[in-house]
Order: sequence, then structure tokens, then C-alpha cells
Amino acid sequence: MANRTLILALLALALLSAPARAAEGGAAPYDRDLQRLAEILGSLHYLRALCGSNEGTKWRNEMQALVDAETPGGERRDKLVAGFNRGFRGFQQTYRTCTPAAEIVIRRYLDEGARISRDITARYAN
Repeated sequence: MANRTLILALLALALLSAPARAAEGGAAPYDRDLQRLAEILGSLHYLRALCGSNEGTKWRNEMQALVDAETPGGERRDKLVAGFNRGFRGFQQTYRTCTPAAEIVIRRYLDEGARISRDITARYAN
């Protein structure tokens, strides 16, 4: 259920991103939340594969969809990509096998990602 909520919320971001960027001169008021979401997606990309989810590049593809929806350029795009990579590498350095703690992190990040997406959508959607 949390997977579905996160995916649907990411798709909703595509509907609201252009007006916010235009109003802020290129920066969206929810950029900090997007950077956190990017970090969560990177973490999930690593941890879900480690724990045998057989999802392939699902979370990387979700990140690409987020970048495509936001169409950030320059520093803004770099920050999103850096967040994704930070999430991935942070857990890559910590976990070599799936553990109960890794499973807990996955559940918490799915919930947090869904919450961030819902909050952004509720706050900034037209």
C-alpha cells in the first residue's frame, strides 16, 4: 500500500511543479522536501534490492520520473541527484546483507516518502 501511495503521489507532483517553479523564479518552495524524497528513493533503490524485492530499477525509475516532472536544471537538478546518491551510498556502506533493521528502515522510508509526497501535493496542488 505504501508503495502505491508513494508512486501515485510522485505522479501528482508532475501536475503541480510548473506553477510553483514559475512563481519562485526557478526554485520551488518544496525543494527541501523533494531533496529528502530523492534521498529516500536512493535508499529504497539500494535496500529493496538488498532485501530481495526483485523490483529491478523501480526506485531509480521513480527518481527519474521525479526529475522529469520537475525538469530542474543546474544546481537544483544536481541537488536532487546528490540526494538520491547520498541515500544509496549511505546504506551501501552500512548494509551488506538484509537485516531486520534494514527491513524496518524500508518500511519507515516508504511511509516517510508517502507522507512527504502527500504533504507536497496537499500544500501546493491547485
